[in-house]
Amino acid sequence: MRFSKWHALGNSYLLVERSELGSPLTPTQAHRLCDVHSGIGSDGVLEVVSVDGRSAEVVIWNPDGSTAEMSGNGVRIAARWLAARAGAASVTIRVGPREVPARILGALAVEQDMGTVEVGETETLDVDGEEVEFTPVSVGNPHAVVLRPPVREQLLRLGPRIERHPRFPARTNVQLVGVDGPHELTALVWERGAGETSASGSSAVAVAAAAVAKGWCESPVTVHLPGGELGVAIDTDGRAVLTGPAEQICSGEALV
Repeated sequence: MRFSKWHALGNSYLLVERSELGSPLTPTQAHRLCDVHSGIGSDGVLEVVSVDGRSAEVVIWNPDGSTAEMSGNGVRIAARWLAARAGAASVTIRVGPREVPARILGALAVEQDMGTVEVGETETLDVDGEEVEFTPVSVGNPHAVVLRPPVREQLLRLGPRIERHPRFPARTNVQLVGVDGPHELTALVWERGAGETSASGSSAVAVAAAAVAKGWCESPVTVHLPGGELGVAIDTDGRAVLTGPAEQICSGEALV
């Protein structure tokens, strides 16, 4: 099976085509591919199901063998891959029922229309006896945005507990967010099915949307993550445009 390995601000994905596999990827195969010891090593797998000109359908696999409804970084990587293959500056990536139009801006940057983001009312969770306020956000996948200083030790403590809290029967992505200015945020991300990550596109959209909706920031918002910066613009209807880089690392052949 041929593959290419990509990263978006250090968040890495393997991209494979179902036509190379001969059958759909399995959870066991996805888990093995992501494992740094028994596979290639990555934060996820992008399985390209089909390609039709400038449009492609993609299944997004987490390292634990589960699938994700959306990944801003994964879609951005798939968009760069498809744009190079199709020789086009504008492409569309389909993930389940969602279509994400993307436009190539330069050598690395991609602009993605992430659609309308749903921001809920602030809630309080009981996390092992500690009350934690969060804002629920849907970017096609679930997020729990926690407004508190983004300290790694706190992320490692709270992230896995909130991810699997009974409030989220399908689990959730978790972000600790600090406001740096009227157009700037810093965030740390605990990704559902993957754990701590250097960057997350859908998380950047979630924290920016929550910040604009709650009055912490104004659009556009620069989200600072351990791996780098992502830009998010939120319009008055709650529609988000995400801009950031995606870069190929290598390609090769794997036995799965």
